[in-house]
Amino acid sequence: MGFERISLKGRALRYLSAREHSRLELAQKLQPHEETPGELAQVLDELQAKGFIDAQRAIDSVVYRRAARWGAARVRQELQAKGLNGEAAQAVEAALAGLKETELARAHALWLRRFGGASPDVAARAKQTRFLLARGFSADVVRRVVSGRVETEISGAGEALALSDNRPLDFVKHLVEPSDEN
Repeated sequence: MGFERISLKGRALRYLSAREHSRLELAQKLQPHEETPGELAQVLDELQAKGFIDAQRAIDSVVYRRAARWGAARVRQELQAKGLNGEAAQAVEAALAGLKETELARAHALWLRRFGGASPDVAARAKQTRFLLARGFSADVVRRVVSGRVETEISGAGEALALSDNRPLDFVKHLVEPSDEN
């Protein structure tokens, strides 16, 4: 009893069942398994026509998974690497605009989790700055966070996040507001 080889469509559905993929990502993953020229394009067209491949869902997925730990610049870089900048440029810009609105609160929450607060040591502040910059937060936001004087700016951010209609960003609210459990 032998196992048959998985078709391109089967492989694509297996990838899509794990997480959302862009068309470019699927093409790159499936390219080594293409047996006849044009078969891959045909499978991808069929999956896209049936709604299995959707750029907006892929963008929402990346934003939701990465927003708590990454800044808007790093999320933009990942979206570009997945090939989502050209085909859905307006959707990418809308998602990134929502990220930029909450960037200060997200950077502050990440900074507090990682470092616990401001440090009087210059070397420690430089380390904190490099940490946040490497995660794609803007230099202005990083400067404001590392200075340690952000609490007053963020105090009203919880209500702003709750009123935001950017669905994937609503989860940031729990990062900003103090919990009652402590």
